[in-house]
Amino acid sequence: MPELPEVETVRRGLAPVLVGRWIARVKVRRRDLRRPIARDFARRLEGRRVLGLDRRSKYLIVRLEGGLSCIIHLGMSGRLTWCAGTPPPFEIHDHVEFEIAADDAGKRAYLRYCDPRRFGLMALAETTELASHPLLVELGVEPLDGGFTGAKLASLLAGRKTTVKSALMDQRIVAGLGNIYVCESLFWAGISPKRTARTIGNRRAQRLAGAIRRVLEDAIASGGASLRDHRQPSGELGYFQHRFAVYGRVGEPCPDCVCAVVKTGGIRRIGQGGRGTFYCSTKQR
Repeated sequence: MPELPEVETVRRGLAPVLVGRWIARVKVRRRDLRRPIARDFARRLEGRRVLGLDRRSKYLIVRLEGGLSCIIHLGMSGRLTWCAGTPPPFEIHDHVEFEIAADDAGKRAYLRYCDPRRFGLMALAETTELASHPLLVELGVEPLDGGFTGAKLASLLAGRKTTVKSALMDQRIVAGLGNIYVCESLFWAGISPKRTARTIGNRRAQRLAGAIRRVLEDAIASGGASLRDHRQPSGELGYFQHRFAVYGRVGEPCPDCVCAVVKTGGIRRIGQGGRGTFYCSTKQR
């Protein structure tokens, strides 16, 4: 599933070409996504100008003229692709197309949503009511916001009996983190994913908050991670997957490894909450 860096990469890729332009036409080719697309979806969007693109957790939010916003979640396999000029023929999993009115040079553009597994969603909401929308109201703190500090993270984890890995995956605590970036952040913070969340005191929380921010920023700068479906709006792959420290690297040495991998077995994988967790048992305590 696209996590915070992948969605932020999409937002940054689309904002320069989409903000300020008008939605001329919307074609819904298939409505049965994770949440069915409303029957009046196209009608309510057509003729509106895009005022801005925001991100909340793993959701992309398109703010439109007239106080309306479109909430988009890419699900497991969704992607948004931008095409300036004549678009290519539709592919079987292209479910929604936004035709963008011509720019000053007279060129139209097209934004297509492709989602083979159809776990994504598109919903409309009044912009003034976004904070209380059912999809967004319970989301936790944004890890790239200035208020995400070690002290804040320590307070969020205090008293929680679950593992720190599970706590960080809980979108009600920290918004936008998924399996990949939690594994990577815990490694760079030197914290075991098996450690109980309530044992993360101020010193560990400071290391962990800093590691989360650095990992996310590095991933965004790399265009996200393209393991299966993620593409940038230009169609390019992200390349952060080539910089994973532990994720998906069972049996390999971790960065700057000083272990005897033949004896330790290198990076390990365990199951937690139905997901694979990758970590170094020597460096993470």
